Amino acid sequence: MFASDEQRQLNIFIDKFSPDVAARTRVELGRMRALLPCAIEMVYDNYNALAIGFGPSERPSEAIFSLAVFPRWVTLCFLQGARIADPDKLLNGKGSQVRHIRLINPDVLLSAEVRTLMLAALDRARVPVSPYTKHRVIIKSISAKQRPRR
Repeated sequence: MFASDEQRQLNIFIDKFSPDVAARTRVELGRMRALLPCAIEMVYDNYNALAIGFGPSERPSEAIFSLAVFPRWVTLCFLQGARIADPDKLLNGKGSQVRHIRLINPDVLLSAEVRTLMLAALDRARVPVSPYTKHRVIIKSISAKQRPRR
C-alpha cells in the first residue's frame, strides 16, 4: 500500500517534533484511526501546534475530535466536549465548545473512562461519522510562521 501525498506531508509535519513527541503522535494517531476508520482527517500545521481533526466530512465545524501536537505533549480535544457529561472530571477547559485531555502516558487513550467519553461524544455529535465514508487525510492549512516544534 502506498502512502498518499497528504499522508507523506503529515509525516513531514510530525517529524518536526522531538523523537519522543513524534513517536507518541504516531501511536495516538494510529489509535484514533483504529477507533474512527471512516473519519475524514483534517490537518492544520498551525503557528502553535499541529492539529489533526477527525470528523464525518471536510467541514471543520463538524469535526468531533482532534489531536493537538505541541513541542512537549499531545492532547486529545473533544471539539464538541461541552455537550457531554464528564462524571470523572477528566476533561479540561471551560470554553463554550472544546474540552481536552493531555495524553501524558501511553494508556490514557486506552482507558475505559476516556473511551466512554469518546463514545458519548460520538453519540452526541452534531453530524455522525458514517460507516460508509472512505477515510482520507486532507491538508487544510500550513502556517508560514510557526513556533519551534522541539
